[in-house]
Amino acid sequence: MKFVVSSSELLYHLQAVSRVVSSKSTIPILENFLFELEEGKLTITASDLESTMVTSMNLDNTEGEGAIAIPAKILLETLKKFPEQPITLDIALDTRAISIVTDKGKFSVVGLNGDEFPEIPQIDEDKASRLQLPASLVLEGINKTLFATADDELRPVMNGILIEMSPENMTFVASDSHKLVRYQRTDANTEFSSSFILPKKPASFLKNVLVKEDGDINIEFDDKNAFFQMENHKLACRLVEGNYPSYNAVIPQDNPNKIIINRQDVVNTLGRVSLFSNQASNLVKLSIDGEDLMVSAQDIDFSISAYEKLSCQYDGEPIEIGFKSAFLAEILDNISSEEVVMELADPARAGIFLPLEKNGPEDELMLLMPMMINA
Repeated sequence: MKFVVSSSELLYHLQAVSRVVSSKSTIPILENFLFELEEGKLTITASDLESTMVTSMNLDNTEGEGAIAIPAKILLETLKKFPEQPITLDIALDTRAISIVTDKGKFSVVGLNGDEFPEIPQIDEDKASRLQLPASLVLEGINKTLFATADDELRPVMNGILIEMSPENMTFVASDSHKLVRYQRTDANTEFSSSFILPKKPASFLKNVLVKEDGDINIEFDDKNAFFQMENHKLACRLVEGNYPSYNAVIPQDNPNKIIINRQDVVNTLGRVSLFSNQASNLVKLSIDGEDLMVSAQDIDFSISAYEKLSCQYDGEPIEIGFKSAFLAEILDNISSEEVVMELADPARAGIFLPLEKNGPEDELMLLMPMMINA
C-alpha cells in the first residue's frame, strides 16, 4: 500500500496517540503504531493493553489497502526533524518493508505484521451506558481533579477519577487520602444514575487531546471498559474495578470558622515561607486572628524559620492550623476564584476550600487534611 501525507499533519496525529506507547513494554508489537489504510482513510492506533488511542485522517492520494505496525520511536523522531512537506509512505505488505520518501531522500525501516496488534475491547451491550457531553466540560472536570489522584498500589480505586452521573448533576471526585476534590456540574446530567472510575493515565491522555477539541464527546462504558469518541480521536481504556470510598462522609459539615483569603497572595507567600520548613514534613502553620493571617514555618534542626503576615477577612476566635505546604499550594492553584473561602472547625479536622464566587453551574469543593503542630 502507498499514500501521500503532510509531514506536519501526520506528526500531529502521531503525537496525539504517542503518549500511550510504552518504551519498556515486554510485548514488542506495543512499541509500534498500527497503520490501517482503507478507502482513503488512514487510521493510526497506539496501545499499552490498558489504554488504546486511535486517530484518523482522510487522505487524497492513496494506493491499495492494508495494515502494518511501524516502530513508533524512529518514526516520531524522524518526522520531528522534517520541515513541512508532503511525504510518501510506500509499504510492501509481503516483506513489511517501509519507505518514507521525500523530495530529497528516502528513509527505510521494517515493520511488523499488523494482525499481531491487540484488538480494541468491545463494549458489553447488556451493560452499556451512553452519554454525550461538551468536550470542554469533560476537560474541566479532569483538570480540576487529576492532581488529587493517588499512587497507591494497595488501594487502586484511589488511583483514578470517580465520575458520577445522575439526573441532577455530574460529579468528578479524586482523593489521595490527604486531599480531596469534588467538582460538580449542574448543567450536565443523565436520565440514569451510574458511575465509573477513570484511571489516572488515560485521564491524562484525554486531558492532552481535549484541549484541541471544540465539539461534543461521546462516552460509552460498561463494567470493565470506557470509550471516548471525539471528532478525530478515540480512547478506549480499562476502568478501575472496585467501589470508591464514600467521599461525602469525610467532608466536615459544621465549620464555624470561615476565612476569606486572596488565593494568589497566599500561594506566593507559601512559595517563600515553605523554603524554611522542615524538609521531611513540609509543615507550614496558619495563624488567623482578626484581619491578620500569619503564615510561618521553621526547621529546628537547621535553626531556620520564616513568617509573613497577610490580610484576610475573619471575625471568629483566633485559630492555628498546620498544613503540608505543597498540598496547600496545589489546592489553591486549582481553585478558579481569586478570593477563596477557607472553612475550619478546629486544628484537628480537615479544612474546606471553596471559591468565593460560584461560576454558574459549577460547584467545586476541595478538602485538605491538617498536620499536627509541634508545641
